[in-house]
Amino acid sequence: MQTLKDANIRYTTADSLYASSRNYDTFARKLAAEIRRRAKGRRVAYCVDGGASEDATARLLHADTVFEGVSKGSYYAAKAKFYGGYSAVSAFWLAEKRVALPLVVYDLTKSNSGDVKLLLAERFGDEIPAIFFTEHGQIEAPLYELDRVGALAAAIPEVPLLEKKRFDFEDFVEILRRLRAPDGCPWDRVQTHESIRINAIEEAYELVDAIDRKDPARMCEEAGDVLMQALFHTLIEEDAGGFSVGDMVSGVCEKLITRHTHVFGTDRAQGADGALAVWEKNKMTEKHQTTYSDAVNDVPACFPALLRAQKIAKRMEKGGWDAATVENFEKKFREEYAEFREALASGERARIEEELGDVLFCTVELGRMAGEDCEMALLDTVKKLQRRYTAYEALVRADGKDVHALSVAEKDAYYKRAKDDTRA
Repeated sequence: MQTLKDANIRYTTADSLYASSRNYDTFARKLAAEIRRRAKGRRVAYCVDGGASEDATARLLHADTVFEGVSKGSYYAAKAKFYGGYSAVSAFWLAEKRVALPLVVYDLTKSNSGDVKLLLAERFGDEIPAIFFTEHGQIEAPLYELDRVGALAAAIPEVPLLEKKRFDFEDFVEILRRLRAPDGCPWDRVQTHESIRINAIEEAYELVDAIDRKDPARMCEEAGDVLMQALFHTLIEEDAGGFSVGDMVSGVCEKLITRHTHVFGTDRAQGADGALAVWEKNKMTEKHQTTYSDAVNDVPACFPALLRAQKIAKRMEKGGWDAATVENFEKKFREEYAEFREALASGERARIEEELGDVLFCTVELGRMAGEDCEMALLDTVKKLQRRYTAYEALVRADGKDVHALSVAEKDAYYKRAKDDTRA
């Protein structure tokens, strides 16, 4: 503004509009409307601090003539000695932008510095070295000082991988690529899809276990391990000239968009059940499943038997198979149990196994009828029995008795005590 004063040019600031606006986007829209109003029938110059391309209002105006100034981003980047490429973003747009180091953030004010610090700390860690530009010069300090020094802008230099305290997905990919490089880890380098396939299952179960334990710290760790398995298989394929990390990420993003047509498209869904129905419809279309048999046969063969049975039963019902009810369950169970008893009496192992499978499948139908997850129901029962037997044995041993030398009455008494002690 001093330049305008020195040239004796009349001007009006937008300070009052800024003070009355809820956020920066509102301010930009208000200011653009005010400039258009004033420009009716006369020429108006809109001047900004820095480059016009950095100003939200200038973008809205689509002015006939633009004189680009020195951008605030490049000005502060030069002062920070960033050369050869960097990110630069206004503090007002930081929450909406993807940024990387080296980074310049300008348009810092007393009102937004705290939010900017939190956003950058989440991305890079609050102890990362930074350069703060103030009215009195520049200061080098950890990021957590940003809102305490009256900074007008901040610059964060690139940090070597091994000195980082916080990492992003690109770092994750780089680390695994280094491990599989010729000079990396000999073990990681020789792994194949087949050699580590079971690890994906193990890590997934460990994540489920952490969820069951309601342990957020463990969940965070195990979720990372599951992600690592997915990325490891992707890099194996990438090294072999197959699909890449970009293909994998693009594929899952596209799937999320095309299957949630009630969010990103024109479909409508009422509640969670409606949303699931839309997902299933879109899934069948994407997989070119023209019959329900296609969907039934698409359930992975490596699923645990109980989980696979429930998913197959559910898909058969969608394809017109009888819905599970109390009445048809009881009738079917009696029939299957009678056939199992006959097979048991025959002593034919193949027949016993077949009829036992039919009985077990009936229980899956019972779970489907109740709307419950059979796999989780059985796992919960197994855990309950583990707790109960542990308490049972402890009670017996505490009385100086042998678990193998108890009468039926004693077993019943200890079992009841153990059940009461472990009732949750």
